[in-house]
Amino acid sequence: MARTLLVLGAGGHGKSVAEAALLGGQWNAVLFLDDAWPDVTEALGCEVRGKVADIAQFASCCEGAIAAVGNNSVREHWIGLIEQAGIELVSVVHPKAWVSPSAMVGAGTAVMAGAVVGTVSKVGKGAIINANATVDHDVVMEELSHIGVGVQLAGGVRVGARAWLQAGSSCGYHVVVEAGVKLGPGTVLA
Repeated sequence: MARTLLVLGAGGHGKSVAEAALLGGQWNAVLFLDDAWPDVTEALGCEVRGKVADIAQFASCCEGAIAAVGNNSVREHWIGLIEQAGIELVSVVHPKAWVSPSAMVGAGTAVMAGAVVGTVSKVGKGAIINANATVDHDVVMEELSHIGVGVQLAGGVRVGARAWLQAGSSCGYHVVVEAGVKLGPGTVLA
């Protein structure tokens, strides 16, 4: 049965999420909504069909949707639009990522290529675990948290809601990153 994923956001992260979804085999097709439409009508060889606010018009065209934008507050707003439209909020896990069978990954989360989600970790709704990032055992990532490319979280780390750890950041064992904090690239917390 053909399954179509609606991806909100046709920028770099949106294209990466769409590609991961198609490579994973759970989705046969992707449709994008992006506020650059109608100037942008294609991304990754898939159609951009309208603006994000038009989502209700596309509820019958898809079997699930994901908000694929790095900005945490925009992603939160778009997740609300998906839910209001009655579309299932789904996660996308790249086939070259590894998620422990004992980990829990919330709806609307993107786990990108080369990422690892370790034993008994808990990842909240709408999070991003970007390429080559490590979420070690017993980590908690609260909703809408975002860890960038190559971020390393040691065992027992807690990342608060809407926190953003940019590329190459690392947190030692049991570090707590407060909600809403933004860490610059390469930040080390021990």
